[in-house]
Amino acid sequence: MNDRFVVNRRSGKDRRANRGFTLKSLFIYGRREEIRRQEDRREIFLVDRYSSALFAAIVLILFLSVIDALLTLILIGHGAKEINPLMAYLLEIEPKIFMMVKYLLTCTSLVIFLVFRNIFLQSIKIYSRALFSIFICVFVTVIVWELFLICRVVIFGEN
Repeated sequence: MNDRFVVNRRSGKDRRANRGFTLKSLFIYGRREEIRRQEDRREIFLVDRYSSALFAAIVLILFLSVIDALLTLILIGHGAKEINPLMAYLLEIEPKIFMMVKYLLTCTSLVIFLVFRNIFLQSIKIYSRALFSIFICVFVTVIVWELFLICRVVIFGEN
């Protein structure tokens, strides 16, 4: 092939330069699920598609958060005290407000961790996406403890 007939169709603009988040990429054109290049792993990099396992983890965390709040309300009804001062204040105002704020705080933190899930946390030597599993373990532990307390107080009548 003759080199004088080759057309260079490159615009000179790097497509990777625009790393912003758009709603269009989320609903229609999103194709980036993972970070492929090593140099991109060193900075905050937004993706526009997420795995079904990550979606399941988020739904499970939200479900466990609601179960935790409901069990807390049962324990409060049987004379327990809320240790967290903010949540104790919200319980005094109205249990519905307590539930809403707990759910909104959980949702907000999940969105933050979702956006920054590819960041390597130097201080603890893990990627932030591992925190989803840690959150699930913490919620399960708290719920098991609350169920133990409910069994002890409600079923066996201990204080």
